[in-house]
Amino acid sequence: MPAFEIISLLILFALAWLWFDSVKVRDIAVQATQAACSAEDLQLLDATVSIASLKPARDEDGQLVLRRVYSFEYSDTGNNRRPGSIAMLGQAVLFVNIG
Repeated sequence: MPAFEIISLLILFALAWLWFDSVKVRDIAVQATQAACSAEDLQLLDATVSIASLKPARDEDGQLVLRRVYSFEYSDTGNNRRPGSIAMLGQAVLFVNIG
């Protein structure tokens, strides 16, 4: 196999891994956000989060992982939209920011 094909396959596998990992972490973020909103008697609007930032970072063990920040909207009265965010380090929740 020529080097170009090998490099192309490695890039393709890396992108596929990033996509699958992002879907899994996003699901964890949605569950954590729903739990935080329920605990504060708030309504998570649209029942989803959207990626706001993605960058490499180190966890407590010094491992290189991705730090993702997701944004979402919630309502405290049912008639308004307020912004919130959740930060994930790998698959761990760092914090949920509800105004």
